[in-house]
Amino acid sequence: MADKALYHPVDIGGVHLDGNLFLAPIAGYSDRAFRTLCVECGAALCTTEMVSAEALTRGSGKTEELMARSPSEKTYAVQIFGGNADVMARAVSLVLEKTSCEIIDINGGCPVPKIVKSGAGSMLTKEPDRLFSIVKAVREASEAYTAEHPERGSVPVTVKIRSGWDADHLTWKECAAAALEAGAAAITIHARTRAQGYEGKADWGIQAGLVSFVAGRIPVFGSGDANSPETAKRMLEETGVDAVMFARGAMGDPFLFTRARQLLTEGAYEPTGISDRLRAGFRELDIAMQDKGEAAACLEMRKKFASYTSGIRGGGVLRSKIVRCSTAAEYRELLEEYL
Repeated sequence: MADKALYHPVDIGGVHLDGNLFLAPIAGYSDRAFRTLCVECGAALCTTEMVSAEALTRGSGKTEELMARSPSEKTYAVQIFGGNADVMARAVSLVLEKTSCEIIDINGGCPVPKIVKSGAGSMLTKEPDRLFSIVKAVREASEAYTAEHPERGSVPVTVKIRSGWDADHLTWKECAAAALEAGAAAITIHARTRAQGYEGKADWGIQAGLVSFVAGRIPVFGSGDANSPETAKRMLEETGVDAVMFARGAMGDPFLFTRARQLLTEGAYEPTGISDRLRAGFRELDIAMQDKGEAAACLEMRKKFASYTSGIRGGGVLRSKIVRCSTAAEYRELLEEYL
């Protein structure tokens, strides 16, 4: 019999979540269309793709599109990134003005060089003092905005970090101390270093260490190598994190949330068939076309249908055809036999 306590509600500041299986912010994937499916499949919290504070303050229309809420989202978070505390603070007011998000998350983990060079992403994990300044500025900006707009309600600030810059510079503890002092309401840790990128193995021992270090003052969420119901269960059992954040494992498979919840609450789960996954993919395409038009949505869905078709026999040949599809009709003609 499964330990039902593994699946439980989570509170982030004054925000109450019914469960503890979350969708991570995934560039190019966690748009409104995909988040719709994940919430319907059981995700208790989804976070947008990361939004540039610089672009937002310059009035970029693309950033507003990234922040769009799914009608199915009871709670959602907007993630912003930037290396300048003043710009990040100004961006907060725009986020709160333009969205109804309940949480603002700060990206302190992205290892992409162009993000790091701007002083954002993993650079914040390397520089705890900078992380402190940004978290403090974002929190204060959120509190100031909601004080002027009490109908908005409080919007807590969370932060996602990595374990460190590289194996010789593990700064997660200093970063956690900085985030706590600055007033973060929760911390997500991707237990890889910036140097690892998305390769190698995540060190769940660091997740457990962070849980002990924080000692219940705020929730800790785990990210890294949780890509199945079984690994999500092990992460909760072995590290004590309050929630699991799925990332790459959920690509092309929003039903991962359904299966993980079933395992945590019932001790077993029903497998998901390829036809169910592809139907979900076409539903995502339909929502994306409403948001972006057919041409843009079909272009973006090339990589997504590549994920939805993972596991199909002869999938390599199939995916070589998927990446040439430009219309919804072409996708349906190519994938009809698998539905």
